[in-house]
Amino acid sequence: MIEGVPLSHILVVSSIMFFVGVYGFVTRKNLLTMLISTELILNAVNINFVAFNRYLYPDKMEGHFFSLFIIAIAAAEAAVAIAIFISLYRNLKSIDVEDVDSLKH
Repeated sequence: MIEGVPLSHILVVSSIMFFVGVYGFVTRKNLLTMLISTELILNAVNINFVAFNRYLYPDKMEGHFFSLFIIAIAAAEAAVAIAIFISLYRNLKSIDVEDVDSLKH
């Protein structure tokens, strides 16, 4: 249960998730890995919303609603991104970021 877990522990886990996501987004060249890193960042934010809601306003549900909204946005983002990746792969036979630059010409 969350009652036994201190807020600082939850914040450490979500911070680690956030920075792993940022590191993955900045250092990787594969678009799919960058999408997964973005999902990690959004899930870290969701953990923060729920944790702060639980500890600051235990009788209210605003943090949970914000998290559901972010999950819906992330699902839509993932669907659009995967459709773009499929189109890129069909045209270029690769989903590397450097190969996407060749579409400018």
